[in-house]
Amino acid sequence: MNRKRFDENVSIDRDYILSLIDGAKNTTRQDIDRILEKATHKKGLDHAEIAALLEIKDPDQVQKLYEVSGRIKRDVYGNRIVLFAPLYISDYCVNNCVYCGYKCKNKFNRKRLTMDEIRREVEILEEMGHKRLALEAGEDPLNCPIDYVLEAINTIYDTYEKNGVIRRINVNIAATTVENYRALKDAQIGTYILFQETYDKPVYEKMHPNCLKGDYNYHLTAFDRAMEAGIDDVGAGVLFGLADPKFEVLGLMLHNEHLEKKYGVGFHTISVPRLRPAEGVSLETFPHLLDDDMFKKIVAIIRLAVPYTGMILSTREDEDMRKELIEYGISQISAGSCVGVGGYHESMVGENIGQFEMADDRKPIEVIDDLIDNGYIPSYCTACYRSGRTGEKFMNIAKSEKIHYMCKPNALTTLMEYAVDYGNEEFLEKAEQFVRDQADEIDREDIKKFTLDNIDKLKAGIRDLYI
Repeated sequence: MNRKRFDENVSIDRDYILSLIDGAKNTTRQDIDRILEKATHKKGLDHAEIAALLEIKDPDQVQKLYEVSGRIKRDVYGNRIVLFAPLYISDYCVNNCVYCGYKCKNKFNRKRLTMDEIRREVEILEEMGHKRLALEAGEDPLNCPIDYVLEAINTIYDTYEKNGVIRRINVNIAATTVENYRALKDAQIGTYILFQETYDKPVYEKMHPNCLKGDYNYHLTAFDRAMEAGIDDVGAGVLFGLADPKFEVLGLMLHNEHLEKKYGVGFHTISVPRLRPAEGVSLETFPHLLDDDMFKKIVAIIRLAVPYTGMILSTREDEDMRKELIEYGISQISAGSCVGVGGYHESMVGENIGQFEMADDRKPIEVIDDLIDNGYIPSYCTACYRSGRTGEKFMNIAKSEKIHYMCKPNALTTLMEYAVDYGNEEFLEKAEQFVRDQADEIDREDIKKFTLDNIDKLKAGIRDLYI
């Protein structure tokens, strides 16, 4: 792979971020009130305002922060929660990332799934009801080259289990070349996901010693290469716990702003994973671990800063934390996850090294049942990607808030499809009543009729209905 230097003028000015953090220490209660009022208009926030909110401490203002972020979340996303699952296809890795269970110095029997094994994993995921996956792999150009990833994508899309089918594959693989991103685009991936891990360059270099991933600038410019290749939905994130979390939030916002200015659209999603224990990883060696209170504030602040960007929370967090953060800004969660290669088949029996320890091991139907009980619509919708509503086009529709007339009926339809195919009689009855009740709240009669008509169509065996 040709890793020539790629300079797209994206810059994370460390001194500038540190000056923002330092300047925010003088933030007053009046400043916070003003910024929270500004945020209600869903126009985003400037860098200094984001830095100021990161200093919020007064319990009453923290509660107001949560109220504002919750209101924005409901305005933009309604009560929909998108569900997905990760699929790890290879744990071979040439990197020695300090925080990762797949680091090359960890000695265990590494695996790369064959295409038959991938089919077996996908069939199990389809039996769970999943329609969208996040493909995951370690970085190893020899054992996990781009051709293998492309073959895996094709295999996943071509695998069917009864009514099960994967309709969207998001891909989280190492930073690569424009040529390889074009190949991923041609393979019809959804979002290309890559975590910067940390935007603080000295910390980044310390976390990635003597390894391929250690080139900070090459990693940072990956989204530029992906967008040049035609991938217009990219998903970012940092691993909170490596560096000062205030620095990371501001780094995310600067990176997002760069993409907006250069390509017309920023991050499609932002993930907020916290550092978790893993094979060969001791949390005691990390001085910037993120406590629950600051974590919740950060999720809410990101929602205020980028109101229309999806936010993803994985099974790194437990059930209670996931439930609370859905209120403040999270719009996508994983369910029924396994974070080891071949783990869905093995069900964690035998040697199956996960990339990190999970905190929520509920089955998808348990997650779905809980979401319904709390008034949320579990959604397996993939309509926007397959209808060409991606990138800047998606963001423009989202900002108009007319997307409710597409997303809510599509989400309800996928929930009903799930209930018909995977629910028992009791769950089907519960889900159908919930879908009917939610449809009654739609204020356009044609959209309401579309949703209610889909109930009978799905029961009659018709599938994959969407606007």
